[in-house]
Amino acid sequence: MKIMGISLLMMGCLMGFSLGIDILQGFDVSQALYNAVSPFRVMEVAELFVLFFLLFIFFAESVYLFIKKRNQSK
Repeated sequence: MKIMGISLLMMGCLMGFSLGIDILQGFDVSQALYNAVSPFRVMEVAELFVLFFLLFIFFAESVYLFIKKRNQSK
């Protein structure tokens, strides 16, 4: 769970930093959000499949380790 928390915290901080830089450059908030997610808009189906597959593996492993750790403590 620590890895998931750290990963989400890092993603949030980096996206906030990116949004802040865009806003300081003169973009409005909606354009800054569009710039943050635009790399995902140009991905092809195979690339999206690989992205979601890797995310699924990451979350499934985290849940598995959490359940395994909880069952060992009982």
